[in-house]
Amino acid sequence: MAKKEVVKKIKLEIPAGKATPAPPVGTVLGPAGINLQEFCTKYNDATKDKIGDIIPVEISIYDDRSFDFVIKTPPTPSLIKKFTKISKGSTKGKNETVATLTDAQVTEIAEIKLPDLNCYDLEAAKKTVIGTAKNMGVAVEEKKED
Repeated sequence: MAKKEVVKKIKLEIPAGKATPAPPVGTVLGPAGINLQEFCTKYNDATKDKIGDIIPVEISIYDDRSFDFVIKTPPTPSLIKKFTKISKGSTKGKNETVATLTDAQVTEIAEIKLPDLNCYDLEAAKKTVIGTAKNMGVAVEEKKED
């Protein structure tokens, strides 16, 4: 059997368990020639345990119109919004505080994001999450030393 060649790679962010052949999924994947209903069914099955999150997906389309996809972790800003229960970040960036994250919440977000971040340890991942939070206007409580 000949090795399949990747013709196109497409990245999308779709709500978990809610992919439909309608736009935006159909608009992006339709021209690629893959079976939209098959993709939506497989994606929804793979993400049904994460409903409520926006899940990035990387789709590899092969020359015979078959496809594979890799599900990533939710974007850091959407995790921060979920943990702080806010609908959006500050309009003035770090100059306006709209919520506060605890050190434990930062650690939990960093653990979720670690597989997709380009860092090797949890402390570096926490710094990335803290930077994103501050730019969204979310303050971070410092860990208290005992």
